[in-house]
Amino acid sequence: MIQSIDYAAIAPPLIVAVAAIALLLADAFGASRRVLGLVSLGAVGAALVTVIALALGDRRATFCLTGDLRGNGPPSCSYVTDDFTLIFQGVVLAAALVVVLLSLEEITAAGARLPAGEFHFLLLAAIAGALTLVAARDLVLLVVALETLSLPVFALVALRRYDGVASEAALKLFLVSVISTAVMLFGISLLYGVTGAMHLDRVAPALGRVPGDLEPVAAVGVVMVLAGFAFKVAAVPFHFWAPDVYQGAPLPVTAFLSVVSKAAGFAGLTIVVALGLPAYGHVWGPVLGVLAAVTMTLGNLVALRQRSAIRLLAWSSIAQSGYMLAPLAVGDERLPEAVAATVAYVAIYSVMNIGAFAVVIGFRRRAGAPAAGPAPSWDTLDDYRGLARRNPATAAAMAFFLICLAGLPPGVMGLFAKIVVFRATVAGGATWLAVVMAVNTVIALYYYLAWAARLFAAPSGAAEPPRMPRGAAVRAAIGAAAAGAVVLSVAPQLVLQAAAAIT
Repeated sequence: MIQSIDYAAIAPPLIVAVAAIALLLADAFGASRRVLGLVSLGAVGAALVTVIALALGDRRATFCLTGDLRGNGPPSCSYVTDDFTLIFQGVVLAAALVVVLLSLEEITAAGARLPAGEFHFLLLAAIAGALTLVAARDLVLLVVALETLSLPVFALVALRRYDGVASEAALKLFLVSVISTAVMLFGISLLYGVTGAMHLDRVAPALGRVPGDLEPVAAVGVVMVLAGFAFKVAAVPFHFWAPDVYQGAPLPVTAFLSVVSKAAGFAGLTIVVALGLPAYGHVWGPVLGVLAAVTMTLGNLVALRQRSAIRLLAWSSIAQSGYMLAPLAVGDERLPEAVAATVAYVAIYSVMNIGAFAVVIGFRRRAGAPAAGPAPSWDTLDDYRGLARRNPATAAAMAFFLICLAGLPPGVMGLFAKIVVFRATVAGGATWLAVVMAVNTVIALYYYLAWAARLFAAPSGAAEPPRMPRGAAVRAAIGAAAAGAVVLSVAPQLVLQAAAAIT
């Protein structure tokens, strides 16, 4: 029933998983923090090179059933390396490289409060889960990968021992995650009971043949499965963990949650609805449409009231989830175009947001306070006044990231991302949602531009913000994100063409 394993196909998560175990053992034998960090960085880089190599070859699949119980029919594979998988694995690993770079400085600054071995082990384990999630093509592997991504994050959030804020954030994240996972598992059990299949390429045709008396059961199962992914992407009403967790966690972990975890969550959601549930597009389409409208509206309205940079980014991230959900609201109408739009937006958002977090982490640390402090200094928006006078390059990078998030020139990549989402939403017949998006885009302009303007305003007090640290890792992280943002603003078609190729 099971074919031989294609180790080339599973190489990216395998490299990261093996490195995670090796790091934990090396830490037990006394390896230095810097060595552990460099090995972690090298493992993520090696996995990214492997993804690029796989992109140059043909589609691969492994863990395949050769047919039904009698051996009839085409094979169904649990792990598939296709264009969709490689795009998301590339996004996950590129963002993870920046997170690891930021973590090098974080662990050094935080001293013994962040154990290096455990930190890198948990981080790489979560990355391995994200890489597996985007390649999963059956419901069992999707759940296992989702939990492999989620469980290490709980520990990462609470890794600063004796910190009540971090412990509270981890507990809140854990409780919401457990509830959403239970709901999702119950939904999967309903789908399995109706279809008798777990592989998505078997679930899809089986749902098209569901007897009329079982259609309500299947519809409930579909909605419950969506609830599990709605938690992962911080969609309303599963969003309320995000602001407190973002503020309580070490900032590299916050960046991981905002970019890597969110990208993997959207990949899993897209895989499920596009490959497994197209027959029930009339059910999940309107549900995702309502979630998208409420998520972007609530996220933007609450972001208007924020004075903390981290909480503003948290609510902004929630609002951005609404934009990413919007194309999928079309249901099975022009679904390939909707999937391509969501993929493009997630990829572009990842570059913009990881850059903004890199600057915030560097800014927080330059004042001499650890970036993971429970009561952070230099965190209000007014603290960023006059940054351009002392750190013009950093201020310019931050302003560019904010302009990209707002979707204004010269942040062309953000503008193109929003245009692609608008076009897919309107083409799929969800005009009302496009109107909601337009209104929310205008609302978001205020807080993005207000923050950007503070960077070039005169300092509010007698003391000017101190200079950025000389840490090479933070500067490299900001530079890498800025370079990616500039390249994608000059040539946004790189992402758009790659996303269109998956259809």
